[in-house]
Amino acid sequence: MGYEMVRIFINYPEEMLRVRVAALKDSSPAALADLQKLGVLHVEEAKELLPFEVEEITAKKQRTRKAVQEINEILDSLKGVREVAIPRQAEPMEPGAVFNRIDALKDRLSSLLESRENTRAGINALDTSARFLEALAQSVDVPLADLHYTGPYLFSRVIIFAREATGPFLEDAGDLLLHRVEAQSGGEDVIYLLARVHDRDRIEKAAANLGGSRLPSIDQDMTLREFNIYRRTFREELAEHLEALENDIQAIIEEHLEKIVLYRDILQQEYSRLDILEMSATARYLTVFEGWAPMESIGRVSSEFSRGDKQVFIDSRPPDPHDIPPTKLKNPEVIRPFQVIVKLFSIPRYGDWDPTPSIAYFFAFFFGLMLNDAAYAVGLLLFVRFVLDKLVEDPHAEGPRLFRRVLVICGMVSIVSGALSGTFMGDFLTRYAGIPPERLALAGAVQSVFSQPISFIVFSLIIGLIHLNIAHMLSFIRGVKERSMGIVINKLGLFAAQIFGIPYLFHAMMGMDILSLSAGAYTVFGYLLALGVLGVIIGSFLQMGGLGSIFWVFDLTGILGDIMSYSRLAGVGLASFYLASSFNLLSDWVSSSLGSAVPGLIGAGLSFLIGVVLLTIFHIFNLLLSSLAAFIHSLRLCFVEFLLKFYEGGGRDYSPFQISRQSTVFVGRKS
Repeated sequence: MGYEMVRIFINYPEEMLRVRVAALKDSSPAALADLQKLGVLHVEEAKELLPFEVEEITAKKQRTRKAVQEINEILDSLKGVREVAIPRQAEPMEPGAVFNRIDALKDRLSSLLESRENTRAGINALDTSARFLEALAQSVDVPLADLHYTGPYLFSRVIIFAREATGPFLEDAGDLLLHRVEAQSGGEDVIYLLARVHDRDRIEKAAANLGGSRLPSIDQDMTLREFNIYRRTFREELAEHLEALENDIQAIIEEHLEKIVLYRDILQQEYSRLDILEMSATARYLTVFEGWAPMESIGRVSSEFSRGDKQVFIDSRPPDPHDIPPTKLKNPEVIRPFQVIVKLFSIPRYGDWDPTPSIAYFFAFFFGLMLNDAAYAVGLLLFVRFVLDKLVEDPHAEGPRLFRRVLVICGMVSIVSGALSGTFMGDFLTRYAGIPPERLALAGAVQSVFSQPISFIVFSLIIGLIHLNIAHMLSFIRGVKERSMGIVINKLGLFAAQIFGIPYLFHAMMGMDILSLSAGAYTVFGYLLALGVLGVIIGSFLQMGGLGSIFWVFDLTGILGDIMSYSRLAGVGLASFYLASSFNLLSDWVSSSLGSAVPGLIGAGLSFLIGVVLLTIFHIFNLLLSSLAAFIHSLRLCFVEFLLKFYEGGGRDYSPFQISRQSTVFVGRKS
């Protein structure tokens, strides 16, 4: 919850990745053109590929080769030979995405392929052991499990020997056998033996030395003679199961055949590209472009250079601790224009707070309070629409575009403020149309506050108290994040001094009880005020050492001066209104005086014409003056009173290498 509250007032720049683009010398012009077209790389001085980067190319090459082999293994499972057209890609596919899709296909096929191999092994075991088990069944009938048994004390095996090897085996290991049964099949002997477990290694070694081979085990719960009766049935069942598995495997491969072929084609091209890069890197036949790109754009870069046969290697990695990436601000569309205000102060460092959201809220609000005239706000919007572009050299550049949108937003806030308070060119409608201010205002409470200097000043000071404490709270949060005890203790002391000090000082110095508390409670507030002042002193000392023992005074007196600074909201707002009203009075007086000197209809017409001219000149002048004052003082409050409390700045602006496209250009020379 606290994190979300902080995000209301601050934001974070986009995450950046260090990007290195290595291209063959012959391909470097095309690669440079592609980078310019993409327009996401903030280019910096490039260095040659480092050894670990060459190793990474080699590792990617090996991974690609393995994936191609896996695809070939899948395709080898396809029955028959056919011609498959490689489908065209609507969008280029990255090798990483191909790896993921191959892995997903392998996971789907793996259980089927494993079951197929087990079934084939079962059929082979039946075919291999058939004649030997038939021969052995003529001499003994035991459960199949007893033919290949290993227990704690005894074990049994069925071993096949060439006839000439049977005698030497029995001479070597015959004394170790507790029981044996011999049978003949063709030119080979089948021996079923039973012996002690501790003699197993010697017996099996003797059999292996003479070329003996173990008979495969059969997993069936029946005797040897019963198995010989049902062996053909078992084989048919396994064959049917194998055929069903083959059909399932073929269906899956057929379903994805075109994609599989496409994946192999993509990876073969990737392998060829990496192979050339690996060879060229050691020979220094490469051109390397290096810089920074937003994390969200890295996919576009990789996708662009993976298409076709472009011999380009892309490496991206997070910044190292000693790196200083450029800062690309990332804010919602509605507050993005106010990035230009933040940049006037200082762009945030990479990874640091971006105060654009809080600047957007308060700058527009302050501007609206100080201009506070719906008619003037409409005039400002008309000025922005028809005049402002003619005053700048390139109206299509990002700075002028954002600045226009800032003025539009501020003008709309001013329209709302002026409509709520019923202010239209000062008292123009009241003087010339006789409409009372109360009827003009959409909100009587707002009109009452803004029309009385004292109430307007008090309202401005309350706004200042809130605005300043938001800045101090953000500074406190920064101190907690950075584990700066000096900042944390200083801000806690400052909060305590305000919360308990303001009621106490009003009570003790002015005899005013702004809170309904007992005298004892105000005494406690006095002690808590002293504790807050002590916290300010300790925090300042921890931050500045010996100087903190002096500068803590400015923390306490400074907050009073900072709050009083917000009285300019009322001062500029009232000045705009009173100056507009004075111009209305002056225009009325001058036009009436001149009109009365000429009697009749001509005098009335002259009076009207002079009045319109004077009102136009005076109010355009006041509009420009009031708008300029509102803008400058809004900057002052946001920069000096707010940002300096918690914001450091000092970042580098993200400036991507890109093609600058303009809809219009200005040519020629001014006379």
